[in-house]
Amino acid sequence: IYILNTEWMIVLRPISTLANCRNASSSPKISIDFELTQEAYKSKDNLELLRSLVVFKLCSYDLLVDKNKELMDISKFLLGKKAFEQFMKLTFYGQFVAGEDHKSIKSLIQKNRAFGVGSVLDYSVEEDLTQEDAVTKEMDSCVSATEKEGMSKEKQYKAHQQFGDRRGGVTGARTYFYSDEAKCDQHMETFLKCIKASGGSSVDGFSAIKMTALGRPQFLLQFSEVLVKWRRFFSFLAAQQGRDGMEALEQRLELQPLQVYRTHRPLTTTIFDLLKAVSLCPCRTIDRLDWNSLIDDRIKISDLLVVPNLETGQLEPLLNKFTEEEEKQMKRMLQRLDVLANHAEEHSVRLMVDAEQTYFQPAISTLTVEMQRIYNRGKPVIFNTYQCYLKEAYDIVTMDVELSRREGWFFGAKLVRGAYMYQERSRAEEIGYEDPINPDYETTNIMYHKCLDYILDEIGLNRNANVMVASHNEDTVKHTLRRMNELGLTPTENKVYFGQLLGMCDQISFPLGQAGFPVYKYVPYGPVNEVIPYLSRRAQENRGFMKGSQRERELLWKELKRRLASGQVFYRPSPELGL
Repeated sequence: IYILNTEWMIVLRPISTLANCRNASSSPKISIDFELTQEAYKSKDNLELLRSLVVFKLCSYDLLVDKNKELMDISKFLLGKKAFEQFMKLTFYGQFVAGEDHKSIKSLIQKNRAFGVGSVLDYSVEEDLTQEDAVTKEMDSCVSATEKEGMSKEKQYKAHQQFGDRRGGVTGARTYFYSDEAKCDQHMETFLKCIKASGGSSVDGFSAIKMTALGRPQFLLQFSEVLVKWRRFFSFLAAQQGRDGMEALEQRLELQPLQVYRTHRPLTTTIFDLLKAVSLCPCRTIDRLDWNSLIDDRIKISDLLVVPNLETGQLEPLLNKFTEEEEKQMKRMLQRLDVLANHAEEHSVRLMVDAEQTYFQPAISTLTVEMQRIYNRGKPVIFNTYQCYLKEAYDIVTMDVELSRREGWFFGAKLVRGAYMYQERSRAEEIGYEDPINPDYETTNIMYHKCLDYILDEIGLNRNANVMVASHNEDTVKHTLRRMNELGLTPTENKVYFGQLLGMCDQISFPLGQAGFPVYKYVPYGPVNEVIPYLSRRAQENRGFMKGSQRERELLWKELKRRLASGQVFYRPSPELGL
């Protein structure tokens, strides 16, 4: 039955796509000109345009960016705390951060909303730790009592002291280090306030969370290793049946050959019985999604952390034992996630789970999908983040879309290129495992568009998928608009969203918003001194962005000169000029 249905779907997809294209031909095509600076910057006064020009220019100087932390420390010493904070609000902080708390950011959120742009709220406060303190916290929180007694594990999923400070080689993403359970509860309370603020400021807001803020990262590290080893075992068995080298969704295991294999190798009373239990179709085959379900139904959290042994055929614990406290810590992390998801649903806010390092991400992605299976039944509440600089990004996206299709829930995704490239490459080379990152930027672009096209096709088929195109790349935005026109997807359906960072790429965000597209700014907020680590990395990110293209500065100058030439020296944005 499954094979027949699969063949039917293969035929149906192009037919449905063609039908959508025919419908699209009768509806007006939407085209946006990103060169119209008067439209792009109508929400900004002249001082805001000038500030953007100055900040972007400063971010293009290597010396200033490399020494930005030291320069800010000197400025704070010379100016004093109060004057320094005022200076930052007039420059870098004012450009990239919305305000100090959920009350002070309301005016900016409402102003952007009046001009067609929504908000993804992100409380961006980080601990200002020394590198030594960060490494100590990371090593203590990623190593269990069992490992300290000498247990070995796969090196990619083992904490390494030289990479203990996860802030290194990261652009833009904030970083959390585990202190204790009370600190995790504080992070949860902060996220709850952020969700409430998002619901109170907008009827269609998003809020972002990071899973490493909600519990001991040891669990994410170990669960990720378990998930990867199970997937490798599936690939090993598939290779035995001549099915290696296929895309993830195409790989299927026949159980009869496995039965024969069992007579020649000690495969498993345990694993084989599990395989039979999940195999319900007449053809007696299973795919990767069936395979993943083998570890879904365990009672104790620590019982999830078992891996198949190729030699003995038994399911073995990843670690010999777990302390009672470690078991409680794992459960508390899941409980915090559940509290946040419930709160988001109650306040009609979409919850976006940020992606993190590859040694945490398999667990983060799996737990996010589990929340989607619960909360995305009636509408998309939980959004997973997919890093398209990963070699396996397309396989992960297609597997999750297929699972949502089979089980009948709304697929929600944010597509990003990724924030951890330099750190990931360096770690893989130094420790000695395969680099998980695509070889170059162009390959990442291809992967991004491949994943995006697959999701857009799924939206065109049944309207049960949703995607945020989180990109500053104008070509990617134009590609999305072109595909939406081909598929007959309209902005008012609210199936395709666009996202950019606050203070960047307004020439993309605001024309999209004023044309009726759901577009959002990622809005960081927090006290000036506590957001300094975030601003420091934002300067690093802007340097590469501004060196790669001077287009935004050119457009800003063009608009500023147009206003001065037309006598608009004291131009003030008016909400009536927005939508």
